[in-house]
Amino acid sequence: MIHKLVEQLGAPFKKGGPFERYYPAFQAIETIILTPGQVTKSGPHIRDQVDLKRFMIMVVACIVPCALFGVYNTGYQSLSAAGMETSLIDCVIQGLARFLPLYIVTLAAGGAVEAAFSVIRKHEINEGFLVSSMLYPLILPPTCPLWMAAIGIIFGVVIGKEVFGGTGMNIFNPALTARCFLFFSYPASMSGGLDVWVAPPIDFATFTEISIDGISGATPLMAAYTSELSTSYTFTEMFFGLIPGSIGETSAFLSIVGAIALVVMGIGSYKTMLGCVIGCVATGALFTMLSPEDGRELITMNPLNHLVMGGFAFGMAFMATDPVSSPSTGKGRWIYGILIGVLVVLIRCINPAYPEGMMLAILFMNLFAPLIDHYVMEARIKRRLARG
Repeated sequence: MIHKLVEQLGAPFKKGGPFERYYPAFQAIETIILTPGQVTKSGPHIRDQVDLKRFMIMVVACIVPCALFGVYNTGYQSLSAAGMETSLIDCVIQGLARFLPLYIVTLAAGGAVEAAFSVIRKHEINEGFLVSSMLYPLILPPTCPLWMAAIGIIFGVVIGKEVFGGTGMNIFNPALTARCFLFFSYPASMSGGLDVWVAPPIDFATFTEISIDGISGATPLMAAYTSELSTSYTFTEMFFGLIPGSIGETSAFLSIVGAIALVVMGIGSYKTMLGCVIGCVATGALFTMLSPEDGRELITMNPLNHLVMGGFAFGMAFMATDPVSSPSTGKGRWIYGILIGVLVVLIRCINPAYPEGMMLAILFMNLFAPLIDHYVMEARIKRRLARG
């Protein structure tokens, strides 16, 4: 019955119909309900419900716990800063008031660009935007203006993906490309003190923000840079994530849970993830040993703190493992992950203007992923030729 109904609704969009040019938009909705009808011309036929769209939906499902906690934490930080009651319902409502507009704007602006490119190029709407549209608002501060979020996702989709040909051919992660564009274009709105990372609560009676007097303090990374981490946050607080930060990045625990789920389902590469951890801890330990006289806590602190600070765990689980922009060889994934971990600590400890590091580290290694695969394959070929 459902199949017949979809066929009837889709008739005007098929070839020769009045809405033929808009078929990609209809097809995007159709394949959410039904599996694609295309098969090879000759047998055998292997039918599997896990196509690209369902593959992407699995990734989104693994991100949902981080998103739900991010909604609660956003509301909790807002109400706490205002000295108001922090009940579960109040925190969730305040968090949704910040997250949902960002998510809706992301879907509308980014989805419109995806649909436009699909209609112009006459191909299906790329399913990769399912993941990008969820990741992007989660890596933004809750105070990010909606117009700014729209500009960012448009830039990320066009420059980060569509100019390369769409999903499967992009070099950079689109969500990180969008976030990077905003960071360098509007740095005052993307980094700074708690006035950036803690949004004022909303009075739903008048739909206006409740002013907060005297927001002071910093995120864990900034606290470490100013040598105030040990007096501001504990390892446990940073691990579970009830701290200021980007909407969905604060909980290292839930990011690890999502990472494990991706590995179990065969979607994420454990080699990339472990490589990130090894590179980060090893470089952090090296800084600690070689720079004991440096007064900054960011350099002399326990290297394990790097794993639970900023967006490291979230980026390691959901962005570094992007199958399109990361290496495809096993050894290449180890190299890729380790170098991301090394770069994170180098950027955090050496660059005073940008103490986060994970976003730039992943984007930089996205650029070198094809080169890593090339040399891994060349080495493999030479070993086989040497064996005769």
